[in-house]
Amino acid sequence: MIKRLTVAERLASTEKDALLADITKHSEWDRFLVEQAVLHFGEKHQTFSCNQIRDVLPDLGTGFLGAAINSLRTAGIIERTGQYVPSTSGPTHGHPIAVWQLTAKGRRIAAQRRTARQQGRAA
Repeated sequence: MIKRLTVAERLASTEKDALLADITKHSEWDRFLVEQAVLHFGEKHQTFSCNQIRDVLPDLGTGFLGAAINSLRTAGIIERTGQYVPSTSGPTHGHPIAVWQLTAKGRRIAAQRRTARQQGRAA
């Protein structure tokens, strides 16, 4: 038996598809900015949240930061600590967001980038 969607469900699905399409349009540069911010905060602080990352990034559009964070989690670069803090983003109305930390892989990548930066300055 085929389930028929209500008008509200169809509209919500269309809106979700449009948001996903917008997220996938972002450039490699946007992903690079998020990655750099995450590696920076992960190196400087034992834990961090998207509140801190969002404060230093330009507006990336709805949903992009979360998608980029999820990608870094899937790649094994960051992991949840199990802690949550209230979001400071207005549209989220203070809902809880995860606190993150770099994994061993993330710390290794951050250290390699820091070393490369330092060697570039010495040259």
